[in-house]
Amino acid sequence: MGGQEQPPGGDKAEELAESLKLAEVAPSSFPEILDTVTASILNIWKAFLGHIPFIVASMLMLVLTWVVATLVGRCVFRFARRTTQRPSLQHLLVRLAKIVVWVIGLLFTAMIMFPGLTPARALGGLGLLSVAVGLAFKDIFENFFAGILILWRFPFEAGDVIKCEEVQGRVEQVDVRNTAIRRTTGELVIVPNLFLFKNPVEILTDRNKRRFTVIVGVSYDVDLSAAVTVITQAVESCESVRDDEPVQIFPRAFADSSIEIEVTWWGGSTPLQERESRGEVVRAVKQALDAAGMEIPFPYRTLVLRDPLRLEEAHSE
Repeated sequence: MGGQEQPPGGDKAEELAESLKLAEVAPSSFPEILDTVTASILNIWKAFLGHIPFIVASMLMLVLTWVVATLVGRCVFRFARRTTQRPSLQHLLVRLAKIVVWVIGLLFTAMIMFPGLTPARALGGLGLLSVAVGLAFKDIFENFFAGILILWRFPFEAGDVIKCEEVQGRVEQVDVRNTAIRRTTGELVIVPNLFLFKNPVEILTDRNKRRFTVIVGVSYDVDLSAAVTVITQAVESCESVRDDEPVQIFPRAFADSSIEIEVTWWGGSTPLQERESRGEVVRAVKQALDAAGMEIPFPYRTLVLRDPLRLEEAHSE
C-alpha cells in the first residue's frame, strides 16, 4: 500500500544487527572488563610461550652467523694478504665478506623467528626496506660506496700525506664512510669519503721524493753565468738535496730590482723534509752569493724629475 512505511534497506539491517551483537558481547561492568583484559593478556602470554622455541632457535642462528662471519673474515684476510700488499684493500675484502655472511644469516634468522616467512617474502621485504633506508640515508650510503671505491682503487694508505682542496695532512685511518686526516698543525679532520672521491686528491708521499723550487734575485751588474755556477754548487752541496735527480738553475725574468733565477731541486716528500730542504738550500745559496760578492738586491726606486734641481750654496750673513 502506498500509505505503509517502507522496510529499512539491507545495509541498515546489517548495521543494526552488528550493533546488537556488539551490545551483547561488550562488557557492561568493571569485573567483566577486567576478565576481558586478563583473558587477552593470557592469550598473548600463551602465544609467547608457544613461540619461545622459535626465539631460542633464532638466537642460536645469530650466534652461528657471528661464528661463521668471524671464520670467513679470517680466511678472506689470509687470502687477501697473499694477493695484495695494500692493508686498506685487505680490510675492505674482510668487511664485504662479513657483510654478505650477516645478510644471509639475518634472512635465515627472520625466517626462523617467523615460520610463515618465505625466502621470496624475506627478499621482497629486504628490497623495500633497502629502498626506504636508501632514500632516508642518501648521504650516508653515498659516503659508504665512495669509501668502498677509495679503498678498492685509490693508491693512498694510512700514513700517506695528501692534499684535497683546503685539507692537507697525514692519513691516519680510512673507513668505509670517513677518512681521518691529521693536519701538520695537529688538528684531526674527519673528511667524508664522497668529498675525496669527487675532488682531485694530491698524494704528496706517493713517491719518496718531490721537486721544490725557490726564486733568487741577483743584481743587474752581476755576471749571470757566474751566478748560476755559484748557486748550482751551493745547492749540490746540501745534504737534503737528492743526487739521483738533476739540480736545475735557470734565469727566469727581469724583475724591477733584480734578475730572477729559478732554483729547482729534488728532496724528501714529507712536509718536514720539504721545510728542512728549503731552509738548507736558502741558507747555502745566501752564503755562497755573499762569499762571491754577488748582491741580492733590495727593491730599488729610481726617481726621474722633469726639471733639473738647482742646488744653491747657503751664504752666511
